[in-house]
Parts: sequence; C-alpha cells; structure tokens
Amino acid sequence: MRMNAEDLTEAQIQARACWYYYVGAMTQQEIADRLGLTRLRVNKLLGQARQDGLVSVEIKLPLANCVALEERLKARFALDDVSVVPTLPDPDALQQVVGEAASTMLHPLLKDGIGLGVGWGRTLSAAARALKQRRFAQGWVTSLMGGLTRGAGTNTFEVATEFARLIGAECYYVAAPIYCPSVESRSTLLTHYGLADVMRRAREGQIALVSCGDLTPRSLLASTHIVSEALDGLRKAGAVGDLLGTFLDEYGRPIDHPLNSRVMALSPQELKAYPISILASGGVPKAPVIRGILNARYVRCLVTDESAAEALLQ
Repeated sequence: MRMNAEDLTEAQIQARACWYYYVGAMTQQEIADRLGLTRLRVNKLLGQARQDGLVSVEIKLPLANCVALEERLKARFALDDVSVVPTLPDPDALQQVVGEAASTMLHPLLKDGIGLGVGWGRTLSAAARALKQRRFAQGWVTSLMGGLTRGAGTNTFEVATEFARLIGAECYYVAAPIYCPSVESRSTLLTHYGLADVMRRAREGQIALVSCGDLTPRSLLASTHIVSEALDGLRKAGAVGDLLGTFLDEYGRPIDHPLNSRVMALSPQELKAYPISILASGGVPKAPVIRGILNARYVRCLVTDESAAEALLQ
C-alpha cells in the first residue's frame, strides 16, 4: 500500500524508512515507492539517521579477516586491545563506523567514579553519538586539548560535553585555543587556577579516548587557518600528522616546530600514563601517523579499519 508522505511528519517518514530498511529488509526503491518519495531522498534519510545515532546496527558474526588483523596488530605493537572494522569507500561513513566501534570498546570500560579524557574530531563525535546512555553518581569528563573558536559538532568542547551528558558526569574544559599566540601566553594561561586544575585532571584520568590527524585537506586541524599556513614548514620538519595537536614524525617523535611549543593540550608523553588509552582513527592516509603513535607506545588500544590495518602491518 502506497502512503501519502504529505500526511506524515519528517520524523515519521524517517522512522518508517529506517524500519522498512533495517527490519523489513525492503530495498530503497521499494521504500521510495511505498512512501511516495524519490530513491535519493530515502538514501539521504537512512544516511542521516545513522549519522545522528538514531539507528545502530549490531553484527554478532565475526569477520575473519578483521579478527586476524586485530591479532596481528596486537602482537606487532604490543597492544591491549584492537578492533578492526571493514573499510568503506566514503570517508565520512568510514569515520562513522570507526567511531561506533570505539564506542563499543569504551562502553564496558566505563565505571562509576571514572575520569574520562577525550580529544576531538568527527570520529570521536560519532563515538559519542553511538554511546549508550548511563548514569553514574560520580565521575567526570575532561577535554584533553584546547578548542576552536567556532563549533561544528566536532570541536573539543562539544565532544566532551556530549560524553559527559551521556554518562551524567561533570565536564571540564581546556578553555583556551588549541594554539596560543606565543610560548609566553601559553605559560601565562597555565598559571590560571581554573586551567591548571583542568590540566591536572587531564593528567589524572583513567581512560583516554583520542583520535589523530594527518596533513591532508580532510583533516580538521590541517584545515584551520593557523595550521594551513604552517603546512609546508611542518612537512619540512618531518611531520606526518598530529596527536592532540602535537605534530609527530613517522617514529612518533614530536617535531621541532613553533606550533608544538604553543599547543594547549595534554602531551603525547603524558598520555602514556593513562591506564587505558584508545586511539580511534581510520583511513590509509592516517596510517603513517597511527604507526608513529603505536611505535612510540602513546596508546594501549586501537580502533581502525582494514585498509589502514593492512598498511600498518606492511
């Protein structure tokens, strides 16, 4: 029976499209015909529902190649835990599924009274949206780095806020830009009692969830004005990407560059002190910086995709 989409609200249309697709096993064209929509609109409704965390898909069958890659990565880099997801051709969809897998890894680790430190980016934003809501009497969330002056749902303040909301925790922010204008201004800001307290919490957390960036145009950090202007110098200094705003070379060593001396964030070396630390990042372009981070032992757990995993093992 064909329905009149004009009689339904947008939310009802999206809910029906999702139900027909994920539960009813209908094709997108069949759904379009049933709801009186175009196939393109149905595709957009389904994609937006996944992106917004309105639909989650759980597959309980093991993916043999992914499991094999997980074990090889554990052995190669002495990791405590690894999750590898199938690679998707669309970069946005890939970040979504890597984020969802990171949320799955994080969920059982969260306990009452825990201190959770988080980074920023599209992958961690997807992880937050996928996290199942819980309520803890105690516990806190802190951002591990400064933020941008504009919001996009992936900024450090927004990501930390969403995690805190989902677990009912207090939230603390590094209320400063990612990069200070000078080394002196950074030192001055760190004398402020509020920032000093947040940075202390950032060093004393029990679980860290972070991502990393490469130097391609898709990188949020590389696309900011301050970093885009410095890309040539960063590459000449040996940078392959960043971890919490600190630019690293292929071996995971912080490079000699002014931005690294002005970054307002937990350092990669301080991240090592976390009992549990999860790096969630995928895509072959990020393989060099992921490899550097793993070789330097900055994190203990990894969530990535098949193609990146294979590149890491080459």
